[in-house]
Amino acid sequence: MSPADDIASVAASLQDSIGQRLAAYGAGIRHPRQIGRIAAQACEPGATAAGRLRDAHRALTLRLAAEPPAAVRAWLIGANPQLDGESPIGVLHAGESERVPRAAASRS
Repeated sequence: MSPADDIASVAASLQDSIGQRLAAYGAGIRHPRQIGRIAAQACEPGATAAGRLRDAHRALTLRLAAEPPAAVRAWLIGANPQLDGESPIGVLHAGESERVPRAAASRS
């Protein structure tokens, strides 16, 4: 799988599980429809956005293994004690995306 295929798969999975708006916000992408374009391999995100998308995907995959999608979405937008009371999506947006998969693994 090429890196372009990989990020396209990640974007498609996020689009399906949390929608374009949340995925774009977390990645720091201004226009939500860009997530669909990335998923369709019509464009590629910058390195920073790609890293955030991958970290979001890794976190959601961890959570979805044990919880229903609605609970995972609530976790993503809710305050999280492992993230000093910030929401996982907010931490992704702020550029500290590497913290989110760790918080996802803690099941808080």
